[in-house]
Amino acid sequence: MTDDRYRSPLGTRYASPAMQRLWGERHRIGMWRRVWLALAETERELALEIPAAALDQMRAHLDDADLEAAAEYERKFRHDVMAHVHHFGDQAPAARGIIHLGATSAFVTDNTDVLVIRAGLQLLLGRLLKVLEALTGFARQHAALPCLAYTHFQPAQLTTVGKRATLWMQDFALDVEELVHRLEQLRLRGCKGTTGTQASFLELFRGDHQKVRQLERRIAERLGLPRVYPVTGQTYTRKGDSVVLDLLSGVAQSAAKMATDLRLLQHEGELLEPFEPDQIGSSAMAYKRNPMRAERITGLARFVISLQANTAHTAATQWLERSLDDSANRRLTLPEAFLATDAILVLAQNIAEGIEVRVPVIERHVRDQMPFMATERWIMLGVAAGGDRQVLHEVVRQNSLAAATQVSQGGPNDLLDRLAADKTFARMPTDTLRKELEPAAYTGRSREQVGEFLEEYLQPLVSRASPLAAAVDGAEVRV
Repeated sequence: MTDDRYRSPLGTRYASPAMQRLWGERHRIGMWRRVWLALAETERELALEIPAAALDQMRAHLDDADLEAAAEYERKFRHDVMAHVHHFGDQAPAARGIIHLGATSAFVTDNTDVLVIRAGLQLLLGRLLKVLEALTGFARQHAALPCLAYTHFQPAQLTTVGKRATLWMQDFALDVEELVHRLEQLRLRGCKGTTGTQASFLELFRGDHQKVRQLERRIAERLGLPRVYPVTGQTYTRKGDSVVLDLLSGVAQSAAKMATDLRLLQHEGELLEPFEPDQIGSSAMAYKRNPMRAERITGLARFVISLQANTAHTAATQWLERSLDDSANRRLTLPEAFLATDAILVLAQNIAEGIEVRVPVIERHVRDQMPFMATERWIMLGVAAGGDRQVLHEVVRQNSLAAATQVSQGGPNDLLDRLAADKTFARMPTDTLRKELEPAAYTGRSREQVGEFLEEYLQPLVSRASPLAAAVDGAEVRV
């Protein structure tokens, strides 16, 4: 491909090399050839006349397809599968007459798609676990650091920085649960023939139903995925793709939630995404430090979430045993969704490993709002000292509004002084009121919840998921 042709930014900028190779043409054709080899090997096992030399030659050419030679065949035949049948036959002449024997195109394409999807899910699972690993350390470190909690993006009661991180982690952990489930339930199309009836294979084996069943089971075992759809049309049900996109959309949603929170908190100056020593935030405004990684996550997540509708519509509109309107859409949707989700998790890991916590800013924000947080306790103390709860509430309300106005204009929060000077609170010494301003007393069980979440929920889940995950390494984060 020349440089003057369009290339997806997912390939040139965002997705990892590992995910790009997985969905690349060379890997896909190598998988086609392995599926054809599994078919031929199993047919020979079940007594069809297939020469050993045919299998030897097929094994010798699993990964050396000449893609340009195959493209020449496709220009002639206008059929991609048959183009590769002929090209494979050129390289393995002893097998020319038996490649694809009894199969339809969906045998090779659908089974390969499932195998690539499985490998893609395993790679994404590995990346999810890396994100959770990084956030685990962050949550432990800041489990007890009080910070403002927000509802409606207005200061509410207090939480801790670590507890807030567990909210992000729980979303990702739910994605891990779903991903593990999908990997455990993933199915091959199997050997079903042109309309799913297995008629061609029944003819090959002269009406022997048991051999047809053995053929499918043995091929699935050879391909390393023993689960097969019990029935299909020409293709496996496209609900299989739709549930995978549901999962990828879910991962995108989780990452976008975390990224959006970080964008808000970076605006507040409390948490900042990583920023490299020579990184430039703006071409014009040299002072800027923009949350570009988090912003990119939200942009890519929007794309992945939108792709889910494609697979849903495809599953809903397949005609009878099959129609071909799924093909072009799947060629776009499946790879792009996996590459974009991979890019999202590369960014999420990079952020999670390098979040900058500005403790003085967090403490200042807590200090500015702390008197408001203490008002309920002050009212309770006032009642215990013999005051009228409704009168106390009104005094607190009026003085809180006045103090809030002063804070909004840059002044200090003097609510404590205002209340101490009010005759309604005269029964309580100022020191008694001031004792209620310790932030740690307002975070509830936040610190304990962090430990319980990590030990009782997350670690057992990670132990279950880890054997299913592919090993991943760091990928470059590019603008």
